[in-house]
Amino acid sequence: WGILFSHPRDFTPVCTTELGRAAKLAPEFHKRNVKMIALSIDSVQDHLSWSKVWGVGRHKGSSHCCLTLKARGEAHTVKSAGSELRRREEVVFIFGPDKKLKLSILYPATTGRNFDEILRVVDSLQLTAYKKVATPVDWKPGDSVMVVPTLPDEEAKKLFPKGVFTKDLPSGKKYLRYTPHP
Repeated sequence: WGILFSHPRDFTPVCTTELGRAAKLAPEFHKRNVKMIALSIDSVQDHLSWSKVWGVGRHKGSSHCCLTLKARGEAHTVKSAGSELRRREEVVFIFGPDKKLKLSILYPATTGRNFDEILRVVDSLQLTAYKKVATPVDWKPGDSVMVVPTLPDEEAKKLFPKGVFTKDLPSGKKYLRYTPHP
C-alpha cells in the first residue's frame, strides 16, 4: 500500500503541520504496511532544510520521504500531480498493492488534511479488499460492516459466523445486511 501526497511548496504553514502529523503517525502507517511519499516542486536541499522544521527522523519506523519534481523532471507519470501543485492544491493518492489507484482527495492549500481520516480510509480499503464487505457511513475500525449486495444470503452466513443481520427500513426492503467486524 502506498500514499502519495503533494505539497505546493516547502516552508508553508499548512504543509509543515501536515508533514509533522504524518511523521508522528508513521508507526500507524507502518503497522498497516503503508509507505508514504510527499511530492513537492522544491529542491532536495529545501526538503532537507524543511525536514528539520517538522522533525522527520524523530519517529521510529518512519519510512516517509519527500520527492522533488525538479530532481526527477516532469515525467508523464507525475505531470498531473505537478499541475495540481502549481495550482496550490494538495492531493492525496492511495494505491493498493496491485498498484491501482484506490482513492484520491483534493484539498485546497488553505485546508490541512485530516490524517485520522486518511488512516480510517486505509483501514476500510484494506478490510474491503480482502473481505466481502463494505464500510457504512462514519464507520470506524471495530464497528459492524456491511455485507456486499452481490453475496447470496447462504454464502454470507457461512463467511460470517458471528451472524448477519438486516436493518429494517421504512420501505420494507431487506438489502442493508450487517455483520460484526470480521
